[in-house]
Amino acid sequence: MIFTTPLYALFLILIFILRWLLPACLRKIGKFKNGQVIDELVIILLLIFSLLFYSAWDSRFLLLLIWVSLVDFACGQGMGRSFDPFRRKLFLWVSLGNGLGVLSVFKYFGFFSENYRTLAGFLGLEAHFSLLQIILPVGISFYIFQSISYTVDVFRREIEPEPSYLHYLLFLSFFPQLVAGPIVTAKEFLPQIRNLQPFSRIPLAFGFFLILLGAFKKSVLADHLAITSDFAFSHPNDLSPSFLWWGVLSYAGQIYCDFSGYTDIAQGSALILGFRLPENFRMPYLARGFSEFWTKWHMSLSGWLRSYLYIPLGGNRKGGFRTNLNLMVVMLLGGLWHGASWNFVFWGGGHGLLLVIERLFSKKRKNTSPGNDSVVSPISGYLTIGKVVFLRLFTFFSVTLLWVFFRSPDFTVSLCYLQGLFSKNGAIAIPHAIFLNTTWCLFALCAGHLVGQKYFKTNAEMEERFGNLFHFESKAIAFGALFSLAFIAIVLLSAKGQPFVYFVF
Repeated sequence: MIFTTPLYALFLILIFILRWLLPACLRKIGKFKNGQVIDELVIILLLIFSLLFYSAWDSRFLLLLIWVSLVDFACGQGMGRSFDPFRRKLFLWVSLGNGLGVLSVFKYFGFFSENYRTLAGFLGLEAHFSLLQIILPVGISFYIFQSISYTVDVFRREIEPEPSYLHYLLFLSFFPQLVAGPIVTAKEFLPQIRNLQPFSRIPLAFGFFLILLGAFKKSVLADHLAITSDFAFSHPNDLSPSFLWWGVLSYAGQIYCDFSGYTDIAQGSALILGFRLPENFRMPYLARGFSEFWTKWHMSLSGWLRSYLYIPLGGNRKGGFRTNLNLMVVMLLGGLWHGASWNFVFWGGGHGLLLVIERLFSKKRKNTSPGNDSVVSPISGYLTIGKVVFLRLFTFFSVTLLWVFFRSPDFTVSLCYLQGLFSKNGAIAIPHAIFLNTTWCLFALCAGHLVGQKYFKTNAEMEERFGNLFHFESKAIAFGALFSLAFIAIVLLSAKGQPFVYFVF
């Protein structure tokens, strides 16, 4: 169910009406005055709609989601009832083995089987098995990571085991973020299920604003940019270097607008139903380094990797060599999480290498003498601004070059594309219409980043500023006019619909 289609809009409107109408109707019935009973009925309603939403894609994989939830819920209960460290660790390993085992079979079995056959052929051995074509369930990487966060946090005694299985199943299957995140940890979401917010505390205007903003990013910007990037990555041997550069820049804009647009729709959909999802993007292309980039890009994944992989490996507590090794391991596994392909391994490894180099360079700078800072030259301000601009441009173009591995269908195409960027490979120049189409989309993306950097550093600031926009008598007129303009832009400027990029992960 594509998030930008009228079908999803009807689905969301229906559940929105039922979500808030049901409690109001039940409170008018005498025997349903108990608020806790009403909340449980609301949770059951949201759970039914979430399961229907997921089963609409392929009902067979709903059983897989339920299986993962049952195993991890039972493991959480077992850890909660046990004080024996060995038994608690056993329950944790059962949970991790089940979750990672399911993920490995459905996402990585074909990848490792194919590489085993290649290696066996290289060594002159025979691999007596046929490759299985296994369908990848939508959203499996996201809900497996969410479920792991629950059992690990219970094991660490950071949260208590969830006593209600229905609450836990809703945590894993909540439809706005089920198929492509953001990754929500148990300690962020389960308390919200236990304490549902009243209608009067829901910032509806901000929620609908996020939905429209996400639809604009996806339908108007990302889908237009996809026209250029898809053509460029389909014909890297035939295109001029300028066309290839325009193609990879288009993809950098496309994947941001596509994924952040999905996140905006997911956050807005959750918000109008009474739930808050974590931030996932914060103007990442204005980052002044690779560490900063990963605090602004796919923030829920980078936070998960830090909390549940980097820190358990030792983080930066075991010396410089182990810190650099941990960074490389985390980024390699982060790349592999995105897909079973050597392209993603190189993409993750490239980011890991850049993080290690940046760390070594920063450490060397910190060890140098700071000099006399008592007198500041007027030129130093300009030098600082120039340095910031250089770091931002260097970070952006390094990240953009690595997108080549992320977007290309295989490693051979990646190398061919990179070669074409720096050598005259083909003769087809970029058509004027495509150039203009891509230019205005990238301009809108740059403007959005600059405005966001200046006025909306966090979602909380966005909500506050957007809410203040309607604190006057004619707020209904302003609200209606803003939404009408947004709808007109989406309807008139939308390109041909494309699937969300992160649906395949």
